[in-house]
Amino acid sequence: MNERARLLAAICGTCLLFIAVQLGSLTLIEPFTAADMQAVEDPQDPTYSLFYVGAILVMTAFMLAAFKYNLQWIIRALIIGVSVMLAWFVFAELFPPLVIVDGIGLFPLVAALAVGVGLLVYPEWYVIDVAGVVMGAGAAGLFGISFGLLPAIVLLVVLAVYDAISVYRTGHMLDLAEGVMDLRIPVLLVIPTSLSYSFLDAPPMPDSGEPAEPGSSEPRETENTAESTAKDESVEENSEHPPDEHPEGVRDALFIGLGDAVIPTILVASAATFIDEGMLEVPLITLNVPALGAIVGTLAGLLVLLYMVLQGRAHAGLPLLNTGAIGGYLLGALWAGVPLLTALGL
Repeated sequence: MNERARLLAAICGTCLLFIAVQLGSLTLIEPFTAADMQAVEDPQDPTYSLFYVGAILVMTAFMLAAFKYNLQWIIRALIIGVSVMLAWFVFAELFPPLVIVDGIGLFPLVAALAVGVGLLVYPEWYVIDVAGVVMGAGAAGLFGISFGLLPAIVLLVVLAVYDAISVYRTGHMLDLAEGVMDLRIPVLLVIPTSLSYSFLDAPPMPDSGEPAEPGSSEPRETENTAESTAKDESVEENSEHPPDEHPEGVRDALFIGLGDAVIPTILVASAATFIDEGMLEVPLITLNVPALGAIVGTLAGLLVLLYMVLQGRAHAGLPLLNTGAIGGYLLGALWAGVPLLTALGL
């Protein structure tokens, strides 16, 4: 398979992972709402959005400090623990409690623990992706039913601005992503360009932040957006790899931060939850035209992002993804007959 076909397959795989997170969140809206799992008392209060942005800033500072003082194991344990918790929430709502012990469904609990064990003992790319989709769908569903339209839009706008600043100005998001790469935890999605790719066998990122050795499957610059594990363009082709296996410029895998899939999906789930107009009859999921517009807009932003990243440098993802989600949502809302001010939650 030539490089163009491999990259096209990886791009399609990235889109499918985003769609899985989006559809998963829409599947969870009804059971989460029925179980009264809203995270805030008033979903229409936009100040909750700023609170969660503050929580993200604190968590980012904590993770950067942990990397600085070689306490990566704390981050790994924390993320795997959150993975198990979110997987339990998701499985408890999707699967019937066939066996109940002390009021707890045994099968959802065992399935969630299996996710954690998989991440601990064999964090291959497909294990990370499955865990990431489950986590992403659960998180987006929970935040979607908790944030009304205005709070969701405020959250997306503020985080898009923050993402741009953290990548293009301060650069600390690049440092953060460099650190989490070696932890092999579901804070990113891994999309290989060949079935022979192994995330477990990928060499670690250089501590100095310098470009990886020629032929390395790790990226030179890594952050929370889609990125390549390609060789740096300034590095000559590695002679250790036969030309028919690794032609110059070929990319072993694409990476995209899980947050880049979750954040715009919050608006998708919020639109499906808080707008009654334009409902679509789709089995198993809650969907309307505004939510569908947000899905299409997010995917459009994703394709532009991937195109830019494949040109050879890292880019902030949320400015494009969130802009696409908001623009697609507003077009869908207007198409469904929702007044603009109502669509904005005003």
